Amino acid sequence: MIDLLHTVFDAHGGLNRWNQLTELSAHVGIGGSLWEWKGYEGILADTHATLDPRVQKLSFDPFGAPGRRGVFAPDFNTIETPDAKILAERHNPRSAFAGHDRETPWDELHAVYFSSYALWNYLTTPFLFARPGVEVTEIEPWQENGQKWRRLVVRFPDNIATHAREQTFYYDDAGLLRRHDYDAEVLGKPPASHYTYDHRVFGGFTFPTRRRVLARQPDGTTLAEPVLITIDVLDITLR
Repeated sequence: MIDLLHTVFDAHGGLNRWNQLTELSAHVGIGGSLWEWKGYEGILADTHATLDPRVQKLSFDPFGAPGRRGVFAPDFNTIETPDAKILAERHNPRSAFAGHDRETPWDELHAVYFSSYALWNYLTTPFLFARPGVEVTEIEPWQENGQKWRRLVVRFPDNIATHAREQTFYYDDAGLLRRHDYDAEVLGKPPASHYTYDHRVFGGFTFPTRRRVLARQPDGTTLAEPVLITIDVLDITLR
């Protein structure tokens, strides 16, 4: 394992300790221009996400109006009542994004899939990198705003629902994530850079509590507006 990856795991709480977890719950607020374009502004403005740290399963409660939950697994998504009555469902949800671009309208199950797989990836990073089939390579560092960040290119296998098979992660001298680049396939692959701020420790693990996604230009620089996605983490509980 490359030395930077060891540093990153340790900076975020340790891989061995992470592998002992069975559940992560996060109180989050999610917004940004993308949700306005898709017709779902505010649907996840104040919600709780509960996920399995090792298996791609996540639920949002509430999902929009009170009394509605969004439930995700890579191959099957639902919108349910608290007593598990299914209000809407979709098998093979990624196929429902065929032909989409950044501004293609969504239905609610599109929103369940995108928000769930994305947040699962974000909250399990960097420990996700230790999963079977994930390939990690360090490339040349990057200079931005007077800072020098080391970079990892991560290639994900097909059995992980994620933005793209290849993504780039930027880490500071302490081993904390500062930027994450990807071209989200389900949005038509618009280049994006995802910045992370205000890292806090919850249950011995370090998470950024403020995330902002911006459009990325061909030279790797970013546009300040519009802010495509915002994620604010209010609290995290680990079991």
